[in-house]
Amino acid sequence: MAERDGSASDTRPPGSGRPELERVRRAFGRAAAGYDAAAVLQREVGRRLLDRLAYIRLRPRRVLDAGCGTGAESVQLLARYGGCEVIALDLAQPMARRAARRRYRWRRPRALCGDIHRLPLADATVDLVFSNLALQWSSAPDAVLGEFLRVLRPGGLALFSTFGPDTLGELRAAWSAADPAHTHVNDFMDLHDLGDLMMARGFADPVTDAERIVLTYTELSGLMRDLKAIGAQNHTLGRPRTLMGKGRFHRFRQAYERYRRADGRLPATFEVVYGLGWKAEQRLHVRVVGRSAS
Repeated sequence: MAERDGSASDTRPPGSGRPELERVRRAFGRAAAGYDAAAVLQREVGRRLLDRLAYIRLRPRRVLDAGCGTGAESVQLLARYGGCEVIALDLAQPMARRAARRRYRWRRPRALCGDIHRLPLADATVDLVFSNLALQWSSAPDAVLGEFLRVLRPGGLALFSTFGPDTLGELRAAWSAADPAHTHVNDFMDLHDLGDLMMARGFADPVTDAERIVLTYTELSGLMRDLKAIGAQNHTLGRPRTLMGKGRFHRFRQAYERYRRADGRLPATFEVVYGLGWKAEQRLHVRVVGRSAS
């Protein structure tokens, strides 16, 4: 997850902070069994994203939860929209399997294993695309947004959350000090760039905003353990390809210690970016043919 700071000491090649999709798929597949216990931030952001739907007048017949994880939000969407079909889609098959076991009363989501870059759905078949903290794992967010727009019906809505460039700033800075030649945190898109991308893709009335959420830990090992448990490891092209030496990891820990707060806790800051955009209604162009007055 990392943004290059443009400093002279940054020797990483362009694009080295982009995630590798296959590596992401494997990591989330391995994390599926223990994901729910560790995904505190994901559940909180998911709750806040769902809350935004309360202010939107929409009665969807079909909802796509794109990058559903274990389906925690999929089942909430079932509860919110009675009678609608919810498709829970995830890149990792173990995640999709867990989503398939969720239920709200007698209803279950329809679980699919698929890639958000190439959604296995026909054009204009979905009324709401909901996506909680999935877009940041894409190296081609423009393609993902294009797929969201493609599957939406006219008048449909895309609502999503992702991470902004200030996410894990403490972690990024500590690794930059300890190992400037490699990426250890993925790149994240700025909310203004994301809004421009939505406009370029053809979304109507796109809106983006951001907030910061800070988690705290008694020890750095707690943060590293949580990131591993939810599959949020280093998936970048510029990651180190050899085992981490003790000296380098010791320098990293020392660099992170300077962020320890007065209460003795270590912070981990997440910039959460929210995006919303509509698919424009189709306009009918009617040509009126009549006789001219004589």
